[in-house]
Amino acid sequence: MNRSIAIAAIGAVLALVLATSSLFIVNQAEQALVLRFGAHRATIKEPGLHAKIPFIEDVVRYDLRLLALDPPDEQIILGDQKRIVVDTFTRYRIADPLKFYQAVRTETLARAQLAQIVSSAMRRVMGQVMLPSILSEERAKIMQQIQQEVAERAERELGIQVVDVRLRRADLPEETSQSIYDRMKSERERQAKEARAQGYEWSQQIRARADRERTVLLAEAQRQAQIERGQGDAEANRVFAEAFGKDPQFFTLYRSLQAYRAALGEGSGTTLVLSPDNEFLKSFGNGPSRR
Repeated sequence: MNRSIAIAAIGAVLALVLATSSLFIVNQAEQALVLRFGAHRATIKEPGLHAKIPFIEDVVRYDLRLLALDPPDEQIILGDQKRIVVDTFTRYRIADPLKFYQAVRTETLARAQLAQIVSSAMRRVMGQVMLPSILSEERAKIMQQIQQEVAERAERELGIQVVDVRLRRADLPEETSQSIYDRMKSERERQAKEARAQGYEWSQQIRARADRERTVLLAEAQRQAQIERGQGDAEANRVFAEAFGKDPQFFTLYRSLQAYRAALGEGSGTTLVLSPDNEFLKSFGNGPSRR
């Protein structure tokens, strides 16, 4: 009795082990290869419960979802011999698991191979373009060309479908950026010196023109003043002449008083010693003669 139970238990365990070894589950995010002694027997992309021959067939699972490749930054030489540091990312999925298994077997090795393919395509395409093209609207066309080349090689060599290749960032190397900054600084300083020199030259020209105009204006004003002064003197002489013609004795007295004011007025500092009958003092003694 006990022996029968033991045999039944052993049989149940063997049946359970056999069933466990014969059945496997593929979930929605997976695809699987069934290999018989290493040779391909079936490719399973439908989720669910599947069967295999235990101890003879093996199952290799691969991710069915969209995967990301984010390789380290690398330097690339452009067509104008400029160096830039590029940061890329790639989106891909395993489209042909059998080819993928035959080419690289593991996803780790596949990432390394795909990163090399992306780097090679980037260097080949960007090695034919100039730096301004990377910074312009042509960038989308360049990335499309890179993606097409990467997609073709990845599908042909690895069984991978490349969905997208993007250039996240493209910068000049640190040493190149510093060199360009120093060159730009020197250029701006040179332009500033030229602007200052030109400004000084313009200021000198403006001052010279202003001094010349000032000299001309002063000369013109002095000339006009001389003319006005001459005209005034002429008018005064005319008036004096008319006055002299009307009353010579009054004119003589007026001229004498002017002479007295100039010679004897306050602040003149003049001392005169004259005899009482001197002609200069005639007007003091006699005054104007009456008609």
